[in-house]
Amino acid sequence: MAMSKGDATRERILDRAFRIATRDGLDGLSIGMLASELGMSKSGLFAHFGSKEDLQIAVLSAASQRFEEFVWRPAIKAPRGEPRVRKLLERWMLWINQPSMPGGCVFVAAAAELDDKDGRPRDFLVGEQRKLCAALAKAARLAIEAGHFRSDLDCDQFAFDAHSLVLGYNYQRRLMRDPKAEARARRAIERLLAQARKNS
Repeated sequence: MAMSKGDATRERILDRAFRIATRDGLDGLSIGMLASELGMSKSGLFAHFGSKEDLQIAVLSAASQRFEEFVWRPAIKAPRGEPRVRKLLERWMLWINQPSMPGGCVFVAAAAELDDKDGRPRDFLVGEQRKLCAALAKAARLAIEAGHFRSDLDCDQFAFDAHSLVLGYNYQRRLMRDPKAEARARRAIERLLAQARKNS
């Protein structure tokens, strides 16, 4: 089914806004600047997004959809258990280095901006991150059911550790520009998985 002109325009706006947000943060999104970059009028852009806050939420929603397509869908195709957890962590590390995010992961940037700001964008981001942590814990539980992880594993702690590990990789690679960041992260992933496995 062909996309309508209005939907195509909205996608074009979101794609540009997404790239800007990875580089300049959500606060860096300006309807005036975005309209200028896209050769649109402010009123034309307002027809798609009624406020800066609406635009921010739309960008976060688009980022969530892209994350699902790039990280979750390939991971779900892997067999349940440790292979799926491993694939998930591998794809998540690749996500951080996507060329479509010139400034890095939009969720990490947004978290730094929104952690002390109440409002709908923060509520949306918190909800998405809670879903991510819940999905990580579920993947660990499925690995227990598959007989790959030990039965007494604290799946919520596993999710916390995995999440912390990937965020640490993002910090070391992007801010610190540590050339060993990926190798260190991969070793940390192997330790995390080894600690989660059943004793042989």
